[in-house]
Amino acid sequence: MDPTRPAGLVDHYLQLCEDRQLEAAGRLLAPGARLVFPGGRRFGSLAEMAAASTGTYRWVRKHRDRYLVGADGDDTTVTSLGRLYGQWPDGSTFDGIRYADVFLLRDGLIVEQHVFNDLAMAVADRPTAIT
Repeated sequence: MDPTRPAGLVDHYLQLCEDRQLEAAGRLLAPGARLVFPGGRRFGSLAEMAAASTGTYRWVRKHRDRYLVGADGDDTTVTSLGRLYGQWPDGSTFDGIRYADVFLLRDGLIVEQHVFNDLAMAVADRPTAIT
């Protein structure tokens, strides 16, 4: 995808985040960008966001299935739809967890990222050992 186009910029950003190249990904964020994750959790930086996920999974990536792009004046909205896959803390794997990421772009930078996914439901549905 062409990173100079809105969907390509978002795809590049998501790949950098997956690869934990957070400094490079951060250069695609506007100053003061809003990062809002499930449960209304807001983060001031990508490093803060990554630290908050510690213990939820060992790693997570996205099957980025499609992008929807719309424009409203100087703003462009890009929605990334797909499925999460990765590894739980116990080493077992997961796949097929739905996600939708909504981005607001202005002047070639991400000013807002809103993350929605079913990860919490998947965690709640996992069998746990009772001791």
